[in-house]
Amino acid sequence: MLKQIINYAPPIFFLVMGMITFAAYGIDKRKAIKGQWRIPEKTLLLLDLAGGFLGGWIGMYVFRHKTKHPKFYIVQFISTLIWTMVWGFLMEYAKL
Repeated sequence: MLKQIINYAPPIFFLVMGMITFAAYGIDKRKAIKGQWRIPEKTLLLLDLAGGFLGGWIGMYVFRHKTKHPKFYIVQFISTLIWTMVWGFLMEYAKL
């Protein structure tokens, strides 16, 4: 049972967080174009770190948003690395 939960929970978690982060990037880009109130950069970066790194990567390129900010690439890379290691650890642990 634990193995099944560990196998299915991370992909679902990353999918949901990715969709939320992708939507946040899209909303922020639309608001930037219209000159309206924006989503703070800190919020976008925290969404990336909270597991939405896939949506962040996709959102950066689909919306061409935050692509000139090195800190977004750095946080995306670190988040991707950390979450990949966590998932790998969980998969290895599930084999026990």
